Amino acid sequence: MMKYTTTTSSMIYVMLFFLISTFLISAQEKMSKDYAFEQNKRLGRGINIIGYDPIWKDASKARIKDKHFKLIKEAGFDNVRIVIGPFKFSMNDANHTVNPSFFKTLDYAIKESLKNNLMVIVDFHEHNTIEKDPIGTRAKFLSMWKQIADHCKDYSNDVLFEICNEPNMKPEIWNQMHKEAYAILRKSNPNRTLLIGTINGNQIKHLNDLTLPEEDRNIIVAIHYYSPIQFTHQGAPWSKKNKDLSGIEWTESKSEQEAVNQDFNIAQDWSKLHNRPLTLGEFGAYEKADMASRICWTNYIARQAEIRNWSWSYWQFDSDFIVYDIEKDEWKTEILNALIPSKKK
Repeated sequence: MMKYTTTTSSMIYVMLFFLISTFLISAQEKMSKDYAFEQNKRLGRGINIIGYDPIWKDASKARIKDKHFKLIKEAGFDNVRIVIGPFKFSMNDANHTVNPSFFKTLDYAIKESLKNNLMVIVDFHEHNTIEKDPIGTRAKFLSMWKQIADHCKDYSNDVLFEICNEPNMKPEIWNQMHKEAYAILRKSNPNRTLLIGTINGNQIKHLNDLTLPEEDRNIIVAIHYYSPIQFTHQGAPWSKKNKDLSGIEWTESKSEQEAVNQDFNIAQDWSKLHNRPLTLGEFGAYEKADMASRICWTNYIARQAEIRNWSWSYWQFDSDFIVYDIEKDEWKTEILNALIPSKKK
């Protein structure tokens, strides 16, 4: 009887240990799977910064100042997407060494952002060069990411890495390139949340072409939206097909809403199927469009992203598509209110 009781007790303890262990493992797995969604929620509403600021060449000529990071936070933004162009800082050696001046500017932008409780996306924004020769720029791309990753490894997890902005190349080439970059980043930043986008302008229609590491759930997928392009890019001098267009309006008609919702629902269905969070890394309407249409479109896109629990980062703070007028030192209130209508200013 005693032997039976001891054996039975031992079995009970073993079963309890197994159940508890299973529960803990399951909880850890659930936390791991949910973490990217939690990060994405915290990213919330954001804005792209300093891509074309003279700060990269000469800090004394910087357009963005310390005060602007504070203003961005006070306006209601939660993240900044720091647009970086490290290729311009190559030391032109065999190792593609990045000039230390690059890191000085990057550190400044990251630290000012974090100081003002803004999450940071470090966006490798060299798509124009890479798309001309993806294979030829591969070594430089990977080498520079290794240097950036090593340099930034001690920053908090409020800093995220976006592997490449608008990778304009064949899907099989991009899947191989981001796989190689991913392996490099994970060596020095095993817990860093990564952003990986779709090809050809981060278009929604290419989500199915994206192959991701299934076991790693600490990834947010980046998409961009500038549709209809004839409206958002009318009069833009760099847009060959749209630079001569003008007078195209966007009035939030039923058909216009349906076009957006159809695109966004495709993305949302993909997100649910693959259990991956989405961030709308860029959207905006160029200044040549009439302001009423820009307000209408900007507000609609931002709200539709939020309804689907996507984070977003508006293009952009300064330069063009602006939400802040550096010369006048004031917000473009119409665009700001369209982005963050509930914020009192």
